Amino acid sequence: METEEIINRVATSGIISLDLEELYHPGERIVYDMKDNLFQGMILREKDFREFLKVHDWSQYQEKNVAIVCSEDAIVPTWAYMLLAIQLEPFANAVVFGDLNVLEDKLFSAAIQKIDAEEYRGKRVVIKGCSKFPVPISAYVEITTLLKPVAQSLMFGEPCSTVPLYKKPKN
Repeated sequence: METEEIINRVATSGIISLDLEELYHPGERIVYDMKDNLFQGMILREKDFREFLKVHDWSQYQEKNVAIVCSEDAIVPTWAYMLLAIQLEPFANAVVFGDLNVLEDKLFSAAIQKIDAEEYRGKRVVIKGCSKFPVPISAYVEITTLLKPVAQSLMFGEPCSTVPLYKKPKN
């Protein structure tokens, strides 16, 4: 009895699988809460804050991803966040104003901006849906808007089971 060779149609389909999980930045994510710099938990005193900026060990933020927040209902002047960013920038991988979700959005956005969309010109692309690391929805939206102008088609899911998103119209 002769057996038929099994052909992997997904492998021969010319579909490119793009896994956003591969863009996940492995660095530690931390929150810097400005509440710790407030006098009596209510106001930021410039003189005290500037002294803190001089003496604080900023090297502890080396290669970390830092989200700056103020969890207290206090008025923190914009310049204070800017001074904090200046101190963190030489050490941290990324510094954002906002919570850890904002930080994750920024990390993925920075990675997506490095993608050369031309590599996907005229290609059938599946944007992988399942991952071990959390990929924010913003990353899926951003990769879609990046690739739609160049890709032949965009799909979501796995190459063997996709949801069609876009197909370039025939001229």
